[in-house]
Amino acid sequence: MIDEKKVFSEKTVLIGVITQLQDEIQSTEYLDELEFLTQTAGGVSVKRFTQKLEKPHPKTFIGTGKLEEVAAYIESHAIGTAIFDDELSPAQIRNIEKVLDCKILDRTNLILDIFAQRAQTSSAKTQVELAQCQYLLPRLTRLWTHLDKQKGGIGMRGPGETEIETDRRIIRDKIVLLKKKLATIDKQMAVQRKNRGKMVRVALVGYTNVGKSTLMNVISKSDVFAENKLFATLDTTVRKVVVKNIPFLLTDTVGFIRKLPTQLVESFKSTLDEVREADLLLHVVDISHPNFEDHIASVNTVLNEIKSGDKPTIMVFNKIDNYTHQTIDEDDLVTERTSDHYSLEDWKNTWMSDLENTSVFISALNKDNIEAFKEVVYNKVREIHIQRFPYNNFLYDEYTE
Repeated sequence: MIDEKKVFSEKTVLIGVITQLQDEIQSTEYLDELEFLTQTAGGVSVKRFTQKLEKPHPKTFIGTGKLEEVAAYIESHAIGTAIFDDELSPAQIRNIEKVLDCKILDRTNLILDIFAQRAQTSSAKTQVELAQCQYLLPRLTRLWTHLDKQKGGIGMRGPGETEIETDRRIIRDKIVLLKKKLATIDKQMAVQRKNRGKMVRVALVGYTNVGKSTLMNVISKSDVFAENKLFATLDTTVRKVVVKNIPFLLTDTVGFIRKLPTQLVESFKSTLDEVREADLLLHVVDISHPNFEDHIASVNTVLNEIKSGDKPTIMVFNKIDNYTHQTIDEDDLVTERTSDHYSLEDWKNTWMSDLENTSVFISALNKDNIEAFKEVVYNKVREIHIQRFPYNNFLYDEYTE
């Protein structure tokens, strides 16, 4: 017999706002990404709700009238979860739960849930658990009323407000323990990095689901987990790679995303240290994605936050096999040509032309232009290698002859 409650819990509605800082086009893009996040977490989005506001409502995120509309839809369609496309304050969650009889999640909570599903190693699990505790602590006041709304289930009812302070202390103590555990992990990883010697370090960075792990598999001939889902990779993977006659270390890192929760940036410090200590970054971009320029900006924002924005970088425009562009009929004198109509050659003649020898267009999946990619990486790594080991110059001369 099918558990109806389990089926219902997978049905979700997505809720976003259109503001002065986030127009209708951006709102749609963010909700598309939120839907992909929902699918990655195992949910099914059945409807979207948006509202035009100067800024999100401080009490209920959206207006009370729109919230009543959402409530009516949730009740009539047996929806189990409502997901909001921004981080909600504890007060907003409490107010929303008074109206919506379902589980309430925000973007941060959803991303943390995906990270919890994806974490495999002790390091990743500890980092995710710390982020979850930091997120949960200020929201404990609403926990019991939230659990009371669950449809049955042993252990799903809160014992009452008197337990909240106890739980706060428990979570604070847990945060302290997790930070100590992460400090130990950080030291171990620092020792590992030190033990790798002075080899050139190259780190793959980029938005989530752009093909970093697939590229890692191609050039390192290893078997790193890769999947067409967001945050398929959480654990840092390091492989020794040799291109022509030069060895270097290649690191696959966690993907970035817009509105990345601050808790994750802090808790994934040891993972991001791989980026900080890299000599060269390979910024992988899914050029087939219609918003790839926004993705580049989001990644650069995080790189600047971790003080790695000025590192030598090669732009790797991946998934050229999936790239399509709109066309304009010769007789069409009305339609204005935009970037949506750019071919790959057109893009190469835009701001990308300023990248000179630090960009390459590939398909990691089909291995298109991989040799050209290796050549670009080789030249950059060789440059760093010569600076570090000038006495090895004869090797390069010997190779080029």
